[in-house]
Amino acid sequence: MDKIEELKNMIEDSSKIVFFGGAGVSTESGIPDFRSKDGLYNQHDVRFDMYQPEYLLSHSCLMREPKVYFEFHRQKMDTRNIEPNNAHKYLAKLEEMGKLTGVVTQNIDGLHQKAGSKKVYEIHGSALRNYCMNCGTSYPVDFIFDSEDEIPKCDYCGGTVRADITLYEEGLPEDAVEGAIKAISEADMMIIGGTSLTVYPAASFVNYFRGKYLVIINQTDLSVRRAENTLVITDRIGQVFTELAKIQGIEL
Repeated sequence: MDKIEELKNMIEDSSKIVFFGGAGVSTESGIPDFRSKDGLYNQHDVRFDMYQPEYLLSHSCLMREPKVYFEFHRQKMDTRNIEPNNAHKYLAKLEEMGKLTGVVTQNIDGLHQKAGSKKVYEIHGSALRNYCMNCGTSYPVDFIFDSEDEIPKCDYCGGTVRADITLYEEGLPEDAVEGAIKAISEADMMIIGGTSLTVYPAASFVNYFRGKYLVIINQTDLSVRRAENTLVITDRIGQVFTELAKIQGIEL
């Protein structure tokens, strides 16, 4: 049986599908991933070459060298004009059909919501939300990018305004984590896509899955505990969902 057809049959036989995804879901929208040869960590930029990539995305950098941190954020984290691809759109349709109970994403770009998904657990936060580190006042997505100050400041108390993303050395957001684990543990099917499963603790969440069908869609093979009904598709996730939508008669 063709793998796309097999995936279609699994979806038809399932009622609580959870999707767990990473950077590979958004690369087809033009957002670079982190660790591939063309990824963010391998892009040479004279302004940042003296720093380790993980440091530039760390709590330490934000606190010790905020000017460096915010310059990097403005140059590399701006996804405001990026549009969802067919992977995001298909998952939104699957939720609309009552099949998908949640998207667990490691991405911070908000593209799942932009495509129409409602149940999204952003376990690394979102670059589309900003808040004052001192008084907690919320600010719109444009605030940091449009600020004339090198270090964006709160209009009310003068505190530093940062994006609501989980940096290295910071804990994951509790509400998103609890929601993600609950959705995964209750799912009868889980689709893992566009992730290397190398970023912990997020990658460990897949171990809560006890359902019937496990599907892995990635351009490289993953080391995952395989159930009896495991389907592995080695391809771009946007391409897979485009083909799947066609045979299902779903317009993306």
